[in-house]
Amino acid sequence: MKNLKNIFIVIYFCLVSVSIAGSYAPPAGQAGSTAIYKDSNSFDAWATNIMIERGFQDISNQTSEYAYFGSDANALYIAEGTSDDVVSLGDGGVATLTFDDSIYITNGEGYDFAVFENSFNDTFLELALVEVSSDGVNFFGFDAISLTPTNKQVNGFGNLDTINIHNLAGKYRRGYGTPFDLAELKDTSELLDVNSITHVRIIDVVGYVEPADFYGDGVVNFIDFSIFVAAYPSKVGDENWNVDCDISNPPNGIIDFDDFQIFMDKWLNENDYSSCDINGHQINDPWPTEFYTGGFDLDAVGVINAKLR
Repeated sequence: MKNLKNIFIVIYFCLVSVSIAGSYAPPAGQAGSTAIYKDSNSFDAWATNIMIERGFQDISNQTSEYAYFGSDANALYIAEGTSDDVVSLGDGGVATLTFDDSIYITNGEGYDFAVFENSFNDTFLELALVEVSSDGVNFFGFDAISLTPTNKQVNGFGNLDTINIHNLAGKYRRGYGTPFDLAELKDTSELLDVNSITHVRIIDVVGYVEPADFYGDGVVNFIDFSIFVAAYPSKVGDENWNVDCDISNPPNGIIDFDDFQIFMDKWLNENDYSSCDINGHQINDPWPTEFYTGGFDLDAVGVINAKLR
């Protein structure tokens, strides 16, 4: 009975995610955007130290090289807002940044820090998950949300819409930081002091999606089947429409037997690569990016609310 209840909860959140698609902040410069320009007076300090674990250029081919563009120093101090002064993390690469020993990031009014990437426009976006720590050991992540449909892979030079993205670094073009508010993590754990943040961790999103793994738990199974059944048969505009289930190639705006056949062909397929958001929805971003500049390109991390230690 407990497992059945969980399945219905999953179905509910999948349907809700469809109904609220496109509800988040638009690109930099548009009304309602949360982007913060690098040369604004918002920043008290910048990250001064970094440790990087690079990821593969193509995580599905582990004989491929690691991403290697840029150096550690390119991600330190003030954001440059250029294409070249960055460090590329590769698929699933991780950067952990710290700050001058005299300050903490603190939970002040509004946003508390921002992460900068190097996208050259408002749609070719490479994303990353963001975590923080107050001891350098225990890290806690922001609740990332991606409403980008997963029925079709965003290719290596594909586009995203910022209004489908929340709490993911890389949401904005170069020169504009994606801000984060520590108040969202205030009651997460006794191991996190949101008034004394010492470390920020950036984790490249592996944008690969398995179209039939609707729940994103790593295997096409009965949970995914339940989600599919809830949307079958429907078309765009129907109450039970779920774009993720429109997996025919190309998608045709209706969930029908063609989609069902593809779903069954993928039955029990394993998905070892996808990054997922807080709702278990796969995060679809440009993939593969099988070149030395692959993955999230980190420019800088700026502190908006700092306090002296």
